[in-house]
This record gives sequence, C-alpha cells and structure tokens, in this order.
Amino acid sequence: SVLPSPVPPGLPDRFRMFRSCEWEILERSLNILQASDFYWGPLSVGEAHAKLQQEPVGTYLVRDSSQGNCLFSLSVRMPTGPVSLRISFQEGYFRLKNWFSDCVVRLLELVVAGTRNNPLHFDEMGGTPLV
Repeated sequence: SVLPSPVPPGLPDRFRMFRSCEWEILERSLNILQASDFYWGPLSVGEAHAKLQQEPVGTYLVRDSSQGNCLFSLSVRMPTGPVSLRISFQEGYFRLKNWFSDCVVRLLELVVAGTRNNPLHFDEMGGTPLV
C-alpha cells in the first residue's frame, strides 16, 4: 500500500509517493549518487548530450529523468553520438533492461561488468550495443 507522506529531507519534490521502505532505498541511493563524479542532477537531455558530444565513446553520466515515470536517466556517448536510457524504479529496485539493483551506482557497476562479455542492445541506440 502507498501511504501519503511529505518528501523526506534531501529528496527532490518531484518523486512520487513511495512506500516507506522505498523511501529508504531512494534516499540511500541518492546520497551515494550525489557523492559520485557522474551524477549531474536536474540536467536536461539536450544539456547532457551537449556535454557528452566531445567526450570519448563510453563516457557516461547519470541525471534526473525528465520523464514523469522514471527517476534517473543514463546518458552515454556512443560511436553515433550521445543517447539516453531510462533507469526505472519498480518494487524497490532500479532497473536498466534486465539488470537491477537497490542502488543506482551498484546497478551501473553490474551493467559495466556484465556488458564486457554480453553487450546490451537498446532501440534508442539504433542497434549499436552498449559495452
């Protein structure tokens, strides 16, 4: 069940209502993200792509998603140019394709390790695999 509650300190107002156990996951993950070098917060897709355009292929950043149904987006510099992928949050887990974790940073670590041998394919990337 979802209980209406005020947004805890440190979490942006844009987050929808979550169960208390999900708030704990979100708050912990956001604190870890904010301490990382690759979290840019409320950056638009255009701004993210502009920042990545001159960077080497494989460079990425995490930003707040502009989509109402997602909390974060992963923007990556691909050979064809920057692309953005939504990181969803469902039932206490952050998800990117078939990968999931209760922490965004841990999710990215799993994806980086896992795609070395098994690249991910996303429609948004026009068939280019994410490695």
